Amino acid sequence: MSKTESKESATDKKDLNQFEQHYFNSYDHYGIHEEMLQDTVRTLSYRNAIIQNKDMFKDKIVLDVGCGTGILSMFAAKHGAKHVIGVDMSSIIEMARKIVDINGFSDKITLLRGKLEDVEIPFPKVDIIISEWMGYFLLYESMLDTVLYARDRYLIEGGLIFPDKCSLHIAGLEDSQYKHEKLSYWQDVYGFDYSPFVPLVMDEPIVDTVDAHLVNTTRCKLIEFDLNTVQLSDLSFKVPFKVEAKKQDWINGVICWFDIVFPAPKGQRPVEFSTGAHAPYTHWKQTVFYLKDDLEAEKGDILKGKLICSPNANNNRDLDIKIQYEFKATGVDAADRSVKNENKYLMH
Repeated sequence: MSKTESKESATDKKDLNQFEQHYFNSYDHYGIHEEMLQDTVRTLSYRNAIIQNKDMFKDKIVLDVGCGTGILSMFAAKHGAKHVIGVDMSSIIEMARKIVDINGFSDKITLLRGKLEDVEIPFPKVDIIISEWMGYFLLYESMLDTVLYARDRYLIEGGLIFPDKCSLHIAGLEDSQYKHEKLSYWQDVYGFDYSPFVPLVMDEPIVDTVDAHLVNTTRCKLIEFDLNTVQLSDLSFKVPFKVEAKKQDWINGVICWFDIVFPAPKGQRPVEFSTGAHAPYTHWKQTVFYLKDDLEAEKGDILKGKLICSPNANNNRDLDIKIQYEFKATGVDAADRSVKNENKYLMH
């Protein structure tokens, strides 16, 4: 019996390093899958994109990378795919097998446990790749690496990837109360000075839901990726940004989010969604980077700089992020309000 047919995993978890084991173990529990399934923006976007392209799915071989509970595999099988191969390393795939079976798709969906690089899929090539690979700040957890491996190894020339376009965005925000409460807490912890924790707090981005009214600058697209052509090396980048204050207010940090676009038939508007504060809630929320400086802004003042992002050297699923920024104030006390600085962050 080959690895393809085996109920056992093609990858021995004991052979993985501690970071990889922790990552895959985190997807063993049903709770994280429940959160993703209940994210209607996420799940319905995939379903609607598949339905919109059902003519393209008809009689096609589909690879579902990181299939989880099998929901995307079943969407594809229900709407015309000839056969779907779902691959996942976590033990949740055992539950997916039961779900696929009781929903009547066992003859159209093959589920394989293991890392994609280790499994043997029953087709030399596939017509379509579907994957919900996005992490916080788009690239956290580095699952896009596996999708690109699948593209280069299995996708036919001219094949489709769902989704196939994604972009990262940035804006400034006023969040004085939360920032100062978070930092001042460490100044007096039950009467003791815990201030050495302050730099650690500042160095870690916060993933949370941000009220749209706190975003007080224009927005800027940082970078866009086309999954049909992007290379692994492109996922380390240094990009400029420039935003303008919309009103007199403090800018205490920046907020980042991503937008997603699916393929669409010619002449039709593609299915797309945003994870920004201006858009409906998703489980990805937004990522907040507090700045060392609280910037006192007047309407029209400019915050510009560069964002540098790369996988962490010790754990490539973590991200090293640096934000170099220059705040150019105008008008009253412009010289005193203008600031140039940089922050380093570890997203882990």
